[in-house]
Amino acid sequence: MSRLIEIHPITPQARLIQQAVEVINAGGIIAYPTDSSYALGCAIGNKAGMERIRRLRQLNDSHHFTLVCRDLSEISTYAKVTNSAYRLLKALTPGPYTFLLKATHEVPRRLQHPKRKTVGLRIPDNPITLALLDALGQPISSSTLKLPHDDLPLIEPYEFKERLGTQVELIIDGGGCGVEPTTVIDLVGEVPDVIRQGKGQVDWLELD
Repeated sequence: MSRLIEIHPITPQARLIQQAVEVINAGGIIAYPTDSSYALGCAIGNKAGMERIRRLRQLNDSHHFTLVCRDLSEISTYAKVTNSAYRLLKALTPGPYTFLLKATHEVPRRLQHPKRKTVGLRIPDNPITLALLDALGQPISSSTLKLPHDDLPLIEPYEFKERLGTQVELIIDGGGCGVEPTTVIDLVGEVPDVIRQGKGQVDWLELD
């Protein structure tokens, strides 16, 4: 069975965060909380881990993983950010948004859109996730914890443990988490384009 640990949602225990980091660095998959829903994640270079997540969720090759980052400087390492995009990122992060940007050479091809060469990135407003990313020192390749035939993401860590069995190495119980997806914003063009309206508000678009 997957191992389950409880981490305080406001003041994450460094010792437990380090245990999660060790699992990721060893090639494992974790289930962890974000500011929108629980997610599945592995190291950015863990090709086998990503394939395991695809099989677990029964996803095809067209599904794009998100790079979950700790701050704007990390986003700038993996994406080409214009001045206008940077201002918007600074205003909306951390928060429940996923941004589509042109990928840099630091992004593995399997994480890029095959034609547009874009990548989805986000900085969640969740203390556990941010502590995990800070200790890990690199982004997490991530996908929503939504299992085949389910209409909504899973929200109860003890249910994860029962349903995931041995398919992930570690489950982080970080308290209540929602089921609303992130708002996806394409920042490749001259003006922001909302691809999916989710938890993140988009009333700022009225500025144009």
